[in-house]
Amino acid sequence: MSTMPYPNPQAVFQQQYEAVRRDEVVGVVLALFLGCFGIHHFYLGRVGLGIVYILFSWTGIPAILGFIECFFMPGRVRMYNAVQAAGLAAALGIGIPGYVGYPGWVAPGYAGHAYAPPVYVSVQTPAAITTEGTLDACPNCRQVNPAGVRFCSGCGARLA
Repeated sequence: MSTMPYPNPQAVFQQQYEAVRRDEVVGVVLALFLGCFGIHHFYLGRVGLGIVYILFSWTGIPAILGFIECFFMPGRVRMYNAVQAAGLAAALGIGIPGYVGYPGWVAPGYAGHAYAPPVYVSVQTPAAITTEGTLDACPNCRQVNPAGVRFCSGCGARLA
């Protein structure tokens, strides 16, 4: 038996998210100065587009596109980070925490926040698996969760 306490899923999420997140300033600088080679696309994991930029770098067109794309990079980096956060949260089986490094950021479908309207999700399970008393509904977002879990998989609220 290990003496290490059970890790908090939100703490594990935050640690893994910080390891994979990208910085907006770095994305803008890469697009501005190395956009002619498509380095900013490699930075966001778009390898195919980066290769296209390298193949056409001798024409000068990617340099013009890189300059233009430096204005769109903050939004693209935010979208990349949101996708990474959603993937990590799904892998950990938790809801996306509402802060994710940006004040005022709200996870899509997050019903517990004043900025987002409630989104109700119905989960249909096979009748053979579902028996009475094995599922609990979250009082906050009405997400159906397996019995015995302490936090809602939809909104992350503590279950009674």
